[in-house]
Amino acid sequence: MPVELLPRLRMARDRIDRDYRSELDLDQLAAVAGISKFYFIRCFEAAYGETPIRYLTRRRLERAQDLLRFANLTVTEVCMAVGFSSLGSFSAKFRRLVGESPSAYRDRWAARGGPHVPGCYLFMSGVLDLAATRAPDAAGADCAVLEKPRSEGSG
Repeated sequence: MPVELLPRLRMARDRIDRDYRSELDLDQLAAVAGISKFYFIRCFEAAYGETPIRYLTRRRLERAQDLLRFANLTVTEVCMAVGFSSLGSFSAKFRRLVGESPSAYRDRWAARGGPHVPGCYLFMSGVLDLAATRAPDAAGADCAVLEKPRSEGSG
């Protein structure tokens, strides 16, 4: 890998660090570095020891750990706030990296009695984007994403 490419790879890595909540794809990141997608993947891995998508996933999961420890948010809100669109894949990847489920991780830290930042404050102050915790329903309108689906009989 050419040494002169390192500053451009760093720009792409900085873009991931800054915009990890957004939907980033390899074409966008390769464009930041000014090289082809496939060459970008090889050079990024050679420079940083992991592929760009693995780095993005790890960055999201690290931020999720912070939110689960210190914010009063549901697992679903954390999942959506850090850029995942699927609670299932978020939970599976979280468990693989951390060794326990997001709920167990949050509960373990909550048992220590540390202070939590109220979720409403994080949304109102702009630290978290409220739109990131919403998903469109079948009719196209926005609706809140539930932690667990409700059964037809409950109400």
